[in-house]
Amino acid sequence: MADQVFPTKGNLINTKKSLALSTLGFDLLDRKRNILIREMMAYIDKANVVKKEVDAAYAKAYAALQTANIISGLVEHESKTVEVEDGIKIRYHSVMGVELPTVTLQSKPLVPYYGMYSTDSTLDYAFLCFNEVKQLTIKLAEVENGVYRLAKAIQKTQRRANSLKNIMIPRFEATTKYIGDYLEEKEREDFSRLKVIKRAKSKDAK
Repeated sequence: MADQVFPTKGNLINTKKSLALSTLGFDLLDRKRNILIREMMAYIDKANVVKKEVDAAYAKAYAALQTANIISGLVEHESKTVEVEDGIKIRYHSVMGVELPTVTLQSKPLVPYYGMYSTDSTLDYAFLCFNEVKQLTIKLAEVENGVYRLAKAIQKTQRRANSLKNIMIPRFEATTKYIGDYLEEKEREDFSRLKVIKRAKSKDAK
């Protein structure tokens, strides 16, 4: 880039401004990246905790369902009476420009959808266990989606920071040096030329 810029004081000033802005931009992006990394690590820790809770809840729920199947007979018919969940709400909050979801489940009275005549408490217990699974799965989806969004934002921020650090800033530094060296050399030449002219005028005066 340096050999494509005409070496003038105006271009030197503009290049120095661009260099300062690029350096500031890199510093801001670096801070943003660090904040996002800290946020993502917190989300990962939370995800690991929730994942263990989900695994344990699923194991308990399927064990309860197996018990209900053994005691009450197959409960496939009863399972078809469960309504599709439509109370999930998603809101977003921003962290350094990254939209992170907050998933909530609208609370409803927890009542069984099946009849009591042909079932017993084992199916009730399985129903409660799978309700817990639903709650935890929603929480896990929220946290894992947050991790994904933060990871993508960190990757994008890193690319932009690398572009500034490895391409733009060195380019502006090289251009600044090129123009500065050129103008300095030109000033020395002008100064030498003035000295020669002054010496010649002194000789003529004598």
